[in-house]
Amino acid sequence: MIQAADIREWRSYDVVDPDGRKIGTLEAVYVNTRTDEPAMATVLIGLPTRRRLVFVPLDGAVVGPTYVKVDHAKALVKESPSIGTDDVLPAEDEEPLFRHYGLPYEPGTKGERQLARR
Repeated sequence: MIQAADIREWRSYDVVDPDGRKIGTLEAVYVNTRTDEPAMATVLIGLPTRRRLVFVPLDGAVVGPTYVKVDHAKALVKESPSIGTDDVLPAEDEEPLFRHYGLPYEPGTKGERQLARR
């Protein structure tokens, strides 16, 4: 299990897919608001003039000395919902993000968000 205490050390790590292909650079980690465990990461991709942040689940991720290896192919991650480099994921975009990866979406009983940025 990935420990939330280690999150700040991962910033700027390479994010790679199961085949070791670099997807981009880890920018931030979003935790599950119910458990406070790391759930998703944002990955900085694109050219210097057209950068954006894409999301990838951290279930099954392996953290190495300078990388985070995720369980999803580079092509799938690059097609995931994205935000601008200075933006935050809007609440209404959470469910489509989970659907993209075939994950169940479970907001709080009063509609609280499932993800929070750390």
